Amino acid sequence: MAGPSKSLVLDPALQKYYELNANRYKYFRWTPRHAWISFIYMALIPGALGYLAYKTDGKYEWRGKRKGDTIAEW
Repeated sequence: MAGPSKSLVLDPALQKYYELNANRYKYFRWTPRHAWISFIYMALIPGALGYLAYKTDGKYEWRGKRKGDTIAEW
């Protein structure tokens, strides 16, 4: 039959890791490093992508081009 049997021995180190991972929110503390990483992912990267999208809006036309035509509209 399939499934775990009574002879299955679990690795204690893996069990400890699984428990720690499931309860990670209980052990989290804000540090300067965590704050900086959060700022980068929540503000800097979306801001840079938004700025890039705003500056290139309407600049490129990807449809209806033939070989040798440029994609830049202006």
